[in-house]
Amino acid sequence: MTTKAFPNIARYLKSAGIKLLEMGSFLITSFIASWKRYFLGDTVEVRPAFDVRPTLAGPVLSLGGGGPDVDDAIQWMINQVRGGTRYASKLDVVVIRTYGNHDYNRLIYAMKGVNSVETLVISNRQEANKAEIVEKVRKADVIFFAGGDQCQYIRNWKNTKLETAIKSVYARGGGIGGTSAGAMIQSDYVYDACASSEKGIETRDALEDPYRDITFSYNFFNWSNFKGTIVDTHFDRRERMGRIMAFIARQIKDGVSRSVLGIAVSESTSVIVDKDGLANVIGRGAVYFVLGDHRPEVCEPRTPLTFSNYKIWKLRSGDTFNLKYRPTSGYYLRSVKRGRIDSNPY
Repeated sequence: MTTKAFPNIARYLKSAGIKLLEMGSFLITSFIASWKRYFLGDTVEVRPAFDVRPTLAGPVLSLGGGGPDVDDAIQWMINQVRGGTRYASKLDVVVIRTYGNHDYNRLIYAMKGVNSVETLVISNRQEANKAEIVEKVRKADVIFFAGGDQCQYIRNWKNTKLETAIKSVYARGGGIGGTSAGAMIQSDYVYDACASSEKGIETRDALEDPYRDITFSYNFFNWSNFKGTIVDTHFDRRERMGRIMAFIARQIKDGVSRSVLGIAVSESTSVIVDKDGLANVIGRGAVYFVLGDHRPEVCEPRTPLTFSNYKIWKLRSGDTFNLKYRPTSGYYLRSVKRGRIDSNPY
């Protein structure tokens, strides 16, 4: 029997064939798209199965303030973890984000001491508990969080197997870095931005009412040298001094801590922290260490903030700040009275 004898059937089969082909193409495309959610870019020079993993010399941390990345800060982190530039060992780096592409892969792979780079786009809790993803992260030597939305990072990654895997890299002496939201999630107390609008909370809003649409997350990563800290980024450009002052006042008023250190990083700037807690500034802008060490005079909902004598250290590239043994001098004082900072805090 031939299809010529049944032209309608022939047309049907032809049409069905095209539809099946289209369906197959759709399924393949969907599969690849799904796969790319977990792996973007190139895995270059994958480490041989018989290769012994290097002894890691950290843990070290790197916080980027957003905007253009400070490549030297990422390279420093890699060098520190591998024990210095004289060693031949090469490291595996994993970039983690909730959306975006693999634009960090080529940048980081071109750095010295890098064996491979993978970018993992982990956009929900199911993915954050996926065995394949967790294993890739656990085997990394350096983790880098891209910028994004810290609320999504908290909602999708906190209390997952991914979080445990990241902590294991730190415990092994690895490096943990990040920029913008990827830096903010690393502090002890995290401004999570989950209650604010897309515009976010800025200085004027925070000083007028330190409770309105301002929420925090706790017990995420708990890095040893970041105890009692809260990190903010895009600092100079967006004039966020009043914002971090309000964040600090909230932790003290709410009974979270008696003393809180803000680490405020400007764009095109990074803070790198060695395993002994010594922080160093790299980049074009300034980093502000802002200390609140007493209870605020007024910190209530729907009421402007009053808090006297914040201690502020302003650091430029090459300057250092010891997080383990914090300095007791070299600061200047600024106060907030009824929602107004008494003089230029920068």
